[in-house]
Amino acid sequence: MNVPSFDFMSKRKIATIISGILLVISVGSLSLGGLNMGLDFTGGSLVEVGFAEEVRPDDVRQSLESSGFNDGTVQYFGSNKDLLIRMPPQTADNQSELGDAIFASLQQQFPEVYLRQSSYVGPAVGQELTENGGLALLAALIVVMIYILLRFTKQFSVGAVTALAHDVIIVLGFFAVFRWTFDLTVLAALLAVIGYSLNDTIVVSDRIRENFRKLHRMRPFDIINLSLNQTLGRTLVTSLTTLLVLLALLFAGGEVIRGFALALSLGVLVGTYSSIYVAANVLLAMDLTREDLLPPETGEQGNEDGSYP
Repeated sequence: MNVPSFDFMSKRKIATIISGILLVISVGSLSLGGLNMGLDFTGGSLVEVGFAEEVRPDDVRQSLESSGFNDGTVQYFGSNKDLLIRMPPQTADNQSELGDAIFASLQQQFPEVYLRQSSYVGPAVGQELTENGGLALLAALIVVMIYILLRFTKQFSVGAVTALAHDVIIVLGFFAVFRWTFDLTVLAALLAVIGYSLNDTIVVSDRIRENFRKLHRMRPFDIINLSLNQTLGRTLVTSLTTLLVLLALLFAGGEVIRGFALALSLGVLVGTYSSIYVAANVLLAMDLTREDLLPPETGEQGNEDGSYP
């Protein structure tokens, strides 16, 4: 099988600039505007309603505001006859009945409306989910660092965690910039992104370690380039097949799963890029050498743990 000969590492400075720009935009947007948190985190009511005829979301929003329901979002849900209403907590005492009150208000203005679903999340639950979600992401990164440190070396550990943090921050940045709703399904997608990107990074790291041990006279720059080319086919096939499934979910899976599919699609694209340019770039920056990767001397030759099949 012919191995491609792309000179990935010669473009590493350009890739670093691109990553830096994306990270600055992401961090700036997260700091200034924050995420558009869904009701899972903020609390409030989610009401799905249907109409006999086409209705404009602006008309429904104005009707709700005239009835005292402020700061809600109204959007189409599947068709132009179905609407999804997200309403943050209001000043009323019994927030658990907010969905029923919203539907009753709509019935006065739109007699043909019917209720599909109504759910409520309390602010205390939302705050707990926010804290637990952040802790889950942090714990995942720490566990990954420990795992890579034990399996490889500190250079690979730093490279892997840098790549994972890079992926998570940029995906969050997209949601902050475009004001897409961040809910529990998106949080689940971020955790899946960490797992997906880690798997890709480990495959590349295995091949880099193997080549460092075998190719004594090649420069680290050339060894990493060769390793990336040798794993490129596997990386592209895995990414493309995963993307095909995610795109099907994104366009045909409906509103409920759209955030998950969108976040994971972005994560696959960014994760594929980071496995090539971020993790490998860190190895060069930390001056990885063959001596760092030599196995303990046991008197036997050729028994290398973790070689790429």
